[in-house]
Amino acid sequence: MLSPSEPLLLWSASLLLVALIVLPYLGRFRRRVRRDRERKEEAVALGIDRPAAQYPYIDPLHCIGCGACVRACPEGDVLGIVGGTAVVVNGLRCVGHARCEEACPVGAITVGLGDLRSREDVPLLDESHQTTVPGLYIVGELGGLSLVRNAVFQGRKVVEHIAGTLRAEPAAAGEGTLDLAIVGAGPAGLSAGLTAGAAGLSYVTLEREESLGGSLLHYPRRKMVLTQPVELPPWGALTREEYAKETLLELFEGMVHEHVLHVHFGEAVGDVQREDGTFVVRSTRGTWRARAVILALGRRGTPRKLGVPGEELPKVMYRLVDAEGYRDQKILVVGGGDSAAEAAIGLSRQPGNEVTLSYRREKLVRLKKKNQDALDCLMAEGRVRPLFSSQPVEIEPDRVRLRVGGDTVELENDYVFVFAGGVPPFDLLKKIGVRFGSGEPPAKERRTAG
Repeated sequence: MLSPSEPLLLWSASLLLVALIVLPYLGRFRRRVRRDRERKEEAVALGIDRPAAQYPYIDPLHCIGCGACVRACPEGDVLGIVGGTAVVVNGLRCVGHARCEEACPVGAITVGLGDLRSREDVPLLDESHQTTVPGLYIVGELGGLSLVRNAVFQGRKVVEHIAGTLRAEPAAAGEGTLDLAIVGAGPAGLSAGLTAGAAGLSYVTLEREESLGGSLLHYPRRKMVLTQPVELPPWGALTREEYAKETLLELFEGMVHEHVLHVHFGEAVGDVQREDGTFVVRSTRGTWRARAVILALGRRGTPRKLGVPGEELPKVMYRLVDAEGYRDQKILVVGGGDSAAEAAIGLSRQPGNEVTLSYRREKLVRLKKKNQDALDCLMAEGRVRPLFSSQPVEIEPDRVRLRVGGDTVELENDYVFVFAGGVPPFDLLKKIGVRFGSGEPPAKERRTAG
């Protein structure tokens, strides 16, 4: 029989347990929900909650709000929990890892491109990555999904599809007609070439640069490239999460020599047209005929200019390969993406440099988490001076003028690095006949890497 004091002791112990464990948890939970709600409201106001390229699509009817996707994302604040459901907070930071999709215990997330009918910046592709021109395929970031892993996977799968199609429907072709022409020798193009060789297809890879690598060539020295493990048959597998740029390019060079890939460097493609059941590919060095064509061009294209006086000066550049070549200089970096951030970080770490970062928005909203963290530290230390809500208006040999809010600011300057994005090769695609969004039939919604 319980003594009169024992129930009181039990209730006291229970209340103490609640006070020590449950209440702190509820407090943290409420703070996290409030923070995510505020971040979501800010994202809506800034317009960064909408799809840009790859994007996590969440089915609210299946989401249980467990937060596993939020914890799994390595980019920090792409996702949050609002109203008991996962929501996209900063869609611009999504780079297509798909780890949120893998972590979701109820399958409520799909990382892909969604309905493309309203997208003017992504070509319409079917589930085999074929464009609206039969026999013409697009792989890699030109199709909307970034990451080396996605590019490699798509290059392999598309060639496997093409090989099956050509075997099932043999077509008469003139002498000298190849099975396949691949345009671009980045990760997607090399993967396609490896697979084509293994499948016994006759093919050629045309690359406008003098060396392979595609967009990787323009990355800064020693930049870590996110790959995630992916198979590259018959060569083998990229087994690491990240590779230094130079290491990855060396691996690609080894693939070319080991498997005798047919890559023609310094040969830019200017036109592709379908004639008499085959494709005619016209390049700077001649004409090729092929039964199928893969475009693995990337989205970089030509650098986007600022359109201000003085931009033609030799001190204005659009890429930074080696930050160590710049010391004791006054440098302006223009842009708000990862390329601009990485340039500012690398340049600020060199002796004597004074680095200013100009961005047209009021804050940085689309950086990878590791770049955001590094840049925040450098700005706090005064090694990178941020000028938000600013735009260059004139560049002179020894200075640059910027509009900051309603004022004009003049800075002494030795170099200007512009990272305003590139103009993708959309004109070429439209000339070929590839259709984009604007009411066209939608591509298959799910287009992720395997």
